[in-house]
Amino acid sequence: MKKKLIALTLLIGALQVSCTDNLDQLNTDPTKASAATFDANLLLPTAQWNYVNSSSGYNGPILFQSMWAQIFASTSSGGANYYSNGDKYVISSNTNTYLASTWNEGYKAASFAYEMEQLTKGNAAQVNLNSIAIIMQVQSLATISDTYGDLPYTQALQAKAGTTLPVYDTQESTYKSLLSRLETAVAALNASAALPTNDAFPYKGDVAKWKKFGYSLMLKLAMRLVKADPSTAKTYAEKAAAGGVFSSVDDDAYVIADNANGYGNGNGAALSTAADVYQVRWSKTMIDYLKSTNDPRLSKIAEVPADGLTANQDMASGGNTTASVQLGLPNGYDLNGGATDVSKAPGYPGGTGAGADVTAIGKYSRPTLIYRNRSAPLFVLTYAQTELLLAEAATRGYTVTGTAAQHYRNGLIAGILALSRYGAAATIDAATATAYADANPLVAANALKQINEQYWATTGLMMNYSEAWNNWKRSGFPALTPVNYVGNFSGGAIPRRQPYPTTEATLNTANYQTAAGRLAGGDNWVARVWWDK
Repeated sequence: MKKKLIALTLLIGALQVSCTDNLDQLNTDPTKASAATFDANLLLPTAQWNYVNSSSGYNGPILFQSMWAQIFASTSSGGANYYSNGDKYVISSNTNTYLASTWNEGYKAASFAYEMEQLTKGNAAQVNLNSIAIIMQVQSLATISDTYGDLPYTQALQAKAGTTLPVYDTQESTYKSLLSRLETAVAALNASAALPTNDAFPYKGDVAKWKKFGYSLMLKLAMRLVKADPSTAKTYAEKAAAGGVFSSVDDDAYVIADNANGYGNGNGAALSTAADVYQVRWSKTMIDYLKSTNDPRLSKIAEVPADGLTANQDMASGGNTTASVQLGLPNGYDLNGGATDVSKAPGYPGGTGAGADVTAIGKYSRPTLIYRNRSAPLFVLTYAQTELLLAEAATRGYTVTGTAAQHYRNGLIAGILALSRYGAAATIDAATATAYADANPLVAANALKQINEQYWATTGLMMNYSEAWNNWKRSGFPALTPVNYVGNFSGGAIPRRQPYPTTEATLNTANYQTAAGRLAGGDNWVARVWWDK
């Protein structure tokens, strides 16, 4: 990762100093490469990194969606009060910064991908890099739209051409355009042409892998529309399935972080700070779900810290991972001593420690050491997700190869096996995964609930909080009970979008106001984006 991501800086920043009498050379900026000499491959890992960075750590999702979707819970008092944004839907001092980060980082990723597209446009030898540039734009812009709704699209990324105040396109028109562009880009991938040379995904430029990624992304975007536009959803889901989506966990798309060289996993960074390792716990909703089916992932992802405040704040030590002792923290409680103090929570187990070393939240389960690794992978899209989406597509009567039950079984096994990307401590053997899937088959009468609850759990355990939240919005599963904490910003409802960055209202005022006017109730946390029916 280090070599890939710093190469761009070295190339653009290199000074080529020499004596010359050539006037053209004297008037050429030696710190800049021309389009003719610049290798567009150098932009790919930067686009990929900015994308995964846009949906990790304090750039938003761990503070918002992780707790809106009740993957995590937090008492969010004292040093970790910034988690009040998510667990209780209450503003913290930096909320406006947090809510803008997915927008800013997402557009940064799309901008690098757009520049890569422009540099390779019309170049038959670079058709693969050009197609991948479009695929990465689709990935980034769809995530922005899922989070905020309508967005600058047709006029976005045009600042070099002088468009700095872009209009907002509707999410409906954007999504249909993204699907169309994605279809064209995936079809253009050609194994006989030059392969990308600087790929931060594990594909290493393999066009067959990228084609699978493109069709799997198409499936995910198509399934977003099952309620808003069933016809388009069916059309593109079937195209994706026919084209060839992921077929094993070896196809998973992710980026390995490289903390030693400045590219740390934002989720790992958050969960390995003192306040977070103490106050961020698995939610009761998640732990109860995993316990209900004896999910083998439970003992890999959750631990009860040793007794006392010191042990609970120790980020280097592990705790008790025995599945039977795991206990999820109910969402919406604090450590403030009032009516919402955690000691008032139903089933409160009591604190641990004594005297100055006592803690009220000591028996609630926190994430294990595997999640405190700042060089852990950041997941984009997985085989497990794809199989679960195919299971839903089959349940809805779409034309896909295989039955809903088969795809569901594959999704369960894949979700368990994929956890091994976090290292040996997270690895579960294939026999255990298969036995679990066989013991928990899909029941036709309950299929949509089963499929989407498993999708929520799998994406949540892979730290893909934004995806877990978006699929919950789309499907309605799992059934979540909102928190109605004093002073919340959502009227006691689970937030369904992030407001636009405050800079949009001040710098792109007219276009922002038009977009905000299209939202029922205006630019707030509970207005629904177009596909969220």
